[in-house]
Amino acid sequence: MTGPSPAVGVVVPAAGSGTRMGSVRKQFQDLLGRPVLRWSLDPFLEHDAVRSIVVALPSEDAAAPPSWLEALAPRVKVVAGGATRTESVAHALKGLPDEVSVVVVHDGARPLVRPEWIEACVLAVDSGCGAVVGFPAVDTIKRADATGLVQGTEDRASLWQVQTPQAFPRALLEEAHRRAGADGVSGTDDAQLVERVGGRVRLIRGSPENIKITFPADLLYAEAVLRLRREGAHAQEAES
Repeated sequence: MTGPSPAVGVVVPAAGSGTRMGSVRKQFQDLLGRPVLRWSLDPFLEHDAVRSIVVALPSEDAAAPPSWLEALAPRVKVVAGGATRTESVAHALKGLPDEVSVVVVHDGARPLVRPEWIEACVLAVDSGCGAVVGFPAVDTIKRADATGLVQGTEDRASLWQVQTPQAFPRALLEEAHRRAGADGVSGTDDAQLVERVGGRVRLIRGSPENIKITFPADLLYAEAVLRLRREGAHAQEAES
């Protein structure tokens, strides 16, 4: 991307009920002394091009956000999410200021995002193209019917596991959500909605470590990764 840096807005869907976590708010779970959501937000708060962050929370939490989240205002705004991920992103998009031209969507329960993945996505957004972080599939992928009977084996050489962050030109993402709303479509990610309106999406190489906190054991994994990162940072400081 050439020319001046675009004004970037970040949309963070974090309105899930945490059913697979035992019906607890996974985005507020403690992770090395800080909420999961705070880990997910910090790399964006530190990015120079980010002008605004809108977090979509469950309606009761949006009405009374935790004090640490309120303290991040005015750069961080909280809105009530919807019944689905797609609805939550759509609600959050409406809260971005007019100056924003590039929108990054990131899961509130994905605390291991690295700054370089964010930067790569933002830089890849050009002439109507979106960008998503992911990594090539390493396991064998089976296609099955509703009963669990295998219908075939996919060629994993062309398959990627997709994560967030995902970045898009604002106009393209808004049109994708407008069409999804009109058609009653709910996607599992925003790239899916952009694809269905003819948008191009580029894959950015990330890492399997960029997990979304879904099950209780995921917190233990995230703690281990963060501790290893801290040890690596301390070792580099000692060498310099």
